[in-house]
Amino acid sequence: MVRPIWAPGLNGPAEPNTARVRDYWLGGNHHSAADRELADEILVCAPHLPYLVRIQREFLRRAVRDLIDAGIRQFLDLGSGLPTVGNVHEVAQALALDSKVVYVDIDPVVAEEGRNLLAGTAGADFLQGDLRNPSQVLEAAKLLDFDQPVAVLMLDVLHFVRDADDPAGIVAGYVDALAPGSHLALTHTSKDEGLLAAIRMFGTLYGAPLPVLTFREPDRIAEFHRGMTLLEPGLVPIPLWRPDPDLDEHRYPENFQGYAVVARKP
Repeated sequence: MVRPIWAPGLNGPAEPNTARVRDYWLGGNHHSAADRELADEILVCAPHLPYLVRIQREFLRRAVRDLIDAGIRQFLDLGSGLPTVGNVHEVAQALALDSKVVYVDIDPVVAEEGRNLLAGTAGADFLQGDLRNPSQVLEAAKLLDFDQPVAVLMLDVLHFVRDADDPAGIVAGYVDALAPGSHLALTHTSKDEGLLAAIRMFGTLYGAPLPVLTFREPDRIAEFHRGMTLLEPGLVPIPLWRPDPDLDEHRYPENFQGYAVVARKP
């Protein structure tokens, strides 16, 4: 039986791992020949995925920058992947050296690699944890002071949480525990027939199962930040959330199957 390439804990440094594939697509250097081979196999089926990954990372940078401008100095990044290529701590600490960042990923292999990458970096930690258990994650995030405002980041991850797991309740489990003035930044994939076709093609060509994705449209995504104050421009396609005007690719968002929002807890 072929092992799922995405399953937590299965793929150590000698085998391809989707977190390192993302690093490769982002132009990083924390990947191996096996990761590059998998990345190229995925591109046969979904050649647009590196673009989508870069758009997500660019949103992360813009959101963190604006949250720093708003006075936030603490970040909890859920489902983070590897802390490479301009990730949260690099952006935040370049603007405010006292910023603190806790990364969380369900995959113990990714968590171990993340801790190694952060070795010697003050104000940053990496936890292995399941974002579906807010109380456990919050208890483990010792670096952060939850009596003060925190920004919770849930980027490109909630489509892995099935409706049966009550994603709105999971998000509320974090938001309810935060101090007033805290923020929630999230992105979510909406229905993408091209991506679904790519997943089916990948399984047919390579015999390796990929994760089940739960796409949600704007009315469902709005459930995640209910009771919070949305920052301008509200819930919009990811490239339209405070875009950098000098990036041409952000001028063509009409076919982008994903939304972004940043909201503040009153």
